[in-house]
Amino acid sequence: MDHDTATRAEQYWEERYGAEGRVWSGRPNTLLVREVEQLPPGTALDLGCGEGGDAIWLATKGWQVTAVDVSATALRRGAEHARDAGVGAGIHWERHDLSRSFPDGSFDLVSAQFLHSPVAADGEREEILRRAAAAVASGGVLLVAGHAGWPSWQEAPPFEHHFPTTSEVLDALDLEPGRWAVELEEVVRRDFPDPDGRPGYREDNVLRVRRLA
Repeated sequence: MDHDTATRAEQYWEERYGAEGRVWSGRPNTLLVREVEQLPPGTALDLGCGEGGDAIWLATKGWQVTAVDVSATALRRGAEHARDAGVGAGIHWERHDLSRSFPDGSFDLVSAQFLHSPVAADGEREEILRRAAAAVASGGVLLVAGHAGWPSWQEAPPFEHHFPTTSEVLDALDLEPGRWAVELEEVVRRDFPDPDGRPGYREDNVLRVRRLA
């Protein structure tokens, strides 16, 4: 990534993280935990790692993690949290605008958890996910989780956004026949109260595919 020229994504996410002391809870995504906790630890790539909740959880489970984000502020916080958790040595932090550059290497697990961006160009997420699939080692797993829509109580969406289905993600990945197995396609509903605490829900998509060779 050319750090001398800030990209639109970098500007957006730096402003987002810079506006608050801490944006996320620090807990790992529940879908990641559900799908990965039974896997043997190996090497993992965490795309859009934010402040490191997923990367830190993976490291506590014995994974060697490459954690990637476009925001230097998020990466700095993640590294601090990892040191506090005693797993700093298990995580390598890299700054990338994934539309421009991508980490080197192959990985036993490539995780893209809620890789949504309001400033992404058309087709950008799909191209990033294709590069993510290319980074999966033989026998490894690509795990993609994403929102299936706005919360149930969101009557006026804050911006126009298409939330792709698992089928649309699979089509965009364009996986080579015979070399991949689709292990899971699911829509998961979770409680998601509105800002005033009234009941609501949100649905998320989860897709897990394994490279066979």
